[in-house]
Amino acid sequence: MARKKSKANYFTKETEEYIVKYNNSTDQDYRNKIFTDHIYFPFYKLAENIIHTFKFYYTDVDVIEDLKHEIVTVLLEEKIMKFNPENGAKAYSYFGTIVKRWLINYNNKNFKRLKQISSLTETDSFYGENSEELDNPDAITLKAFIDRWVIETDDKLEIMFEKENELSIADAVLTIFKNRNDLLIFKKKALYIYIREMTNCSTPYLTKVINVLKEDFQEKYLHMYDLGLINTKPL
Repeated sequence: MARKKSKANYFTKETEEYIVKYNNSTDQDYRNKIFTDHIYFPFYKLAENIIHTFKFYYTDVDVIEDLKHEIVTVLLEEKIMKFNPENGAKAYSYFGTIVKRWLINYNNKNFKRLKQISSLTETDSFYGENSEELDNPDAITLKAFIDRWVIETDDKLEIMFEKENELSIADAVLTIFKNRNDLLIFKKKALYIYIREMTNCSTPYLTKVINVLKEDFQEKYLHMYDLGLINTKPL
């Protein structure tokens, strides 16, 4: 039977060894050669795969290609020297976690800016729904409500969650809400796995964070619904 090809075959044990050599060297020419020949491509592919796997498409650059290179630059200028294999983490997991967290923050920032510069009418039109077609002209669509809730919740995450791991999970959950039009998975089990892949968190922390966000969402949703400000059936 043929051996299954590794998803990370571009980022190998040899890549990690060259990262260590890069960090241990003081010869800039040698470091440049190591990076060009052995580190650049693994970093580039790591960025590419994470962007497309988790649908990080809210960007302030014209093309995704530019975003990949921006991530490689961040890894080279700010992160690579902090890697230490003696701490127990493998390079692939270490830099993968960094890229996912960086993209979550980047995605959240650009999502918020997109919604701030767009009027509610423009937002509804973007999603293919117009509030003028609804029964109550003062009401908003469920999609518009979710966008508002995401922005408001994002602003208070540090108040809702004081622990760094819980904050990271909450960021990932909001990212899923923002990317919901691009995602094909909505089964609970699949979403849990998806978030764990993004954050490397354990299930108990994930469940706790989701329950807090769910309670906050339902409270605000039902309040708006009772006031007749959402044109849809209650959850």
